[in-house]
Amino acid sequence: MFDLLLRRARQVDDTLTDIAIVDGKIAALGDLNGPARQSIDLGGEYYVSAGWIDSHVHCYPRSPIYHDEPDSVGIRTGVTTVIDAGSTGADDVDDFYTLTRKAATEVYALLNISRVGLVAQNELASMAHVDGDAVRDALKRHPDFIVGLKARMSSSVVGENGITPLEKAKAFQRENGDLPLMVHIGNTPPDLDEIAALLTSGDIITHCYNGKPNRILTPSGELRASITDAIRRGVRLDVGHGTASFSFAVAQQAIRQGILPHTISSDIYCRNRLNGPVGSLASVMSKFLAIGMSLPQVIDCVTRHAADGLRLSQKGRLDVGCDGDLTIFALRRQPCLLVDAEQESLQAEQMLVPLAAVRAGKGWLTEQGSAEHAFDF
Repeated sequence: MFDLLLRRARQVDDTLTDIAIVDGKIAALGDLNGPARQSIDLGGEYYVSAGWIDSHVHCYPRSPIYHDEPDSVGIRTGVTTVIDAGSTGADDVDDFYTLTRKAATEVYALLNISRVGLVAQNELASMAHVDGDAVRDALKRHPDFIVGLKARMSSSVVGENGITPLEKAKAFQRENGDLPLMVHIGNTPPDLDEIAALLTSGDIITHCYNGKPNRILTPSGELRASITDAIRRGVRLDVGHGTASFSFAVAQQAIRQGILPHTISSDIYCRNRLNGPVGSLASVMSKFLAIGMSLPQVIDCVTRHAADGLRLSQKGRLDVGCDGDLTIFALRRQPCLLVDAEQESLQAEQMLVPLAAVRAGKGWLTEQGSAEHAFDF
């Protein structure tokens, strides 16, 4: 017997399929028959993808700077898995891990290379906080929770230390199994060319379409040679929208040249969730539809590509044996004026509306889904 059977679910290629889940895993796909403890007929009206993964959030509730609740940025918005990007370091990751065990959303962490985490904006200004032994010990304590490292490489964070924290981060990475390393780019110093030169295959540049002078495009609008070389080496581009790190103009210029993001992420926390310009991962995804990416391209950025980049081998795909994580959503004709981090606007004609999430086989209605009462979990 199936635990959950979704009938006539529309995939992003517009084909219909039934999806069955047993013991928290996808058990079967196709035209399915057989009993189920819970069966919901979506009637071909609603899209279903693998559960959305937000590769860059801040959801450590006790962070003094960027904080939120995991389920507020996760399951309640149709996101089944979130990766907290460096809110905690070795000193507070144990507390964060304990708190996440109560969440319906699956939570992972990128460990801040500063042992104190985001207790202040300049966590890498003191090299005394960049402790390789502390990083190693934290990874040993939480090998299934910490999926990578995070280094914020902008002037307000590193102070007088320049590129040195990133050099340390790369050493920690090599010493600990070459985990993915996410690097925040912002105001110089250090210069983006200097940062890019150190990055290797699997590393992630977040805030890739920021509108600051230290961005991936030259003043004439071409991709920097250092970023071209980095992408050829296998370095990945992550959106990381956030309060101050996403420009429609930069994204449009880049995407017209074929420089698409590998992952679309929100950099969400309570303030930019409630007051904008982020709102939700779905809102960020809708911005990329408005820019001109296709629905399959956008969905890949929060499913397959996100899982691959963070080595979450059981997530991101509608395949038998993968985790029973699904997002049920609609693509609505809904004219809306969208705003980037530069306070520039873009008219959108359609919006992604998440209605429900299934996490390990258990269903949760989003706020929009609860309002519509389209189906019942």
